Amino acid sequence: MERHVETVRTENAIAWARQHLGTTSYASRCLAFVEDAYERSNELELFGGDFAAESAALYAARDNEGEPPAGAFVFYDFTGEMLGRRQNWGHVGLCVGDGLVIHAWDEVRTDHHREIPALPVPPGWDTPRWAGWTPVQRVLEGCRPKDWTPEGDAATAARRMQAARFGDGTAATA
Repeated sequence: MERHVETVRTENAIAWARQHLGTTSYASRCLAFVEDAYERSNELELFGGDFAAESAALYAARDNEGEPPAGAFVFYDFTGEMLGRRQNWGHVGLCVGDGLVIHAWDEVRTDHHREIPALPVPPGWDTPRWAGWTPVQRVLEGCRPKDWTPEGDAATAARRMQAARFGDGTAATA
């Protein structure tokens, strides 16, 4: 993929993400938020994991240290109970440059990547721990064009997909 195409896609994703600052509709769906930023703004489909920790492993985020570049997916290990399960679900945000990450926490917000471990966590959750970052080139590998119009509102579609993958969380699993 050409460098220019990656730059345009990154700019589109960051602009889309900034339009959602302050919304609470992506709470507990951080991966859906960063994927939607790239997918919805560029009319493409990404192929990562079902949750942030799984995507971090698939994208080999631990191989990258230091300051993440703009467009990178920035990952954290983040363990807690969600959907009736306690596990490392992870957390992810989109680097917008200068170490700043836009991410879905209690609301979509921007924080420096080093400050995310200090954010207040929900009851029963451990402190997020740095896990690394993945460059945009890796995130875009294998992507394909997709018209997202039939899916409707991005946050509503993300909730629907989460329920399809994990259930509604009423049945606890070991």
